[in-house]
Amino acid sequence: MLSKRPATGSPEHGGPRPASGRRSFRLPRWNFPAGFASLIWLLVVGVPLYALVTSTLRTRDDYLDSGALSVPGDPTLDNYRKVFESDFLTYLTNTAIVTVATAAIVVVLAVTIGYTVVRTRSRMSNRIFQVFLLGLAIPAQAVIIPVYLIITKMHLYDSLLAIILPTAAFTLPVSVVILAGTMRDIDEEMYESMALDGANSLRILRQLVVPLSRSGISTVIVYASLQAWNNFLFPLILTQSPETRVLTLGLYDFVGQFRVDIPALLAAVVLSIVPIFVVYLFARRQLVSGLMGVGGK
Repeated sequence: MLSKRPATGSPEHGGPRPASGRRSFRLPRWNFPAGFASLIWLLVVGVPLYALVTSTLRTRDDYLDSGALSVPGDPTLDNYRKVFESDFLTYLTNTAIVTVATAAIVVVLAVTIGYTVVRTRSRMSNRIFQVFLLGLAIPAQAVIIPVYLIITKMHLYDSLLAIILPTAAFTLPVSVVILAGTMRDIDEEMYESMALDGANSLRILRQLVVPLSRSGISTVIVYASLQAWNNFLFPLILTQSPETRVLTLGLYDFVGQFRVDIPALLAAVVLSIVPIFVVYLFARRQLVSGLMGVGGK
């Protein structure tokens, strides 16, 4: 008798399996509550931005007559010209100096303190870390008078250093927490392997910890820069002369005793936002990844 040979396309020969049936195409399920909430959020964010930008492109009389939400009939750049003809560039330079210096001080101190807290498992290091955690609960407004007295005793009043040092001090607790959480994610075997190779603490910090903590360091840089760039309390209390004025105080140049040039004021606000916004665009990925690692393992 002739035996039946299996079909070439059967599963025994690795052929394609017969289709069990037609594929069913499902339409995507619309999440109407989430879409409505997103639309509301878009309006909450977009309408103020639209009013901010369009107000800088109109004259003061047009702004008072038509309002902030109307479309500019005759756009103009005179408001930006007024800003550059004032002392805006001086204020911008002072703010940039304060921001760069504050970020540099915070990064250097936070990296060394975070490394010490993570690698030195002693009661003293735990106490130091608890002191920095306590700094999270103390607002700058509560200690502004002691800070003012310290700055005057150090003969730093009405100088950029009077803004840099307190800003760095109040930015340091959050920065230490961020970097300590990032450094705890580094594998313990990497520390041990470098120690067995004869590397000292400084070499481990430079060649292992800093490269693997770039996301946390980027987060600290962005956070410290934002704190210094938007700081208002310390420049208001600890400086006085126009030569040491920063952007947050320089906006008062467009506020008079009897009138407020709102379009020019908003143009100065837009120009003051652009630099720190550019920094955020380049470091947003590191910022998100650094904040995700705050809690450690």
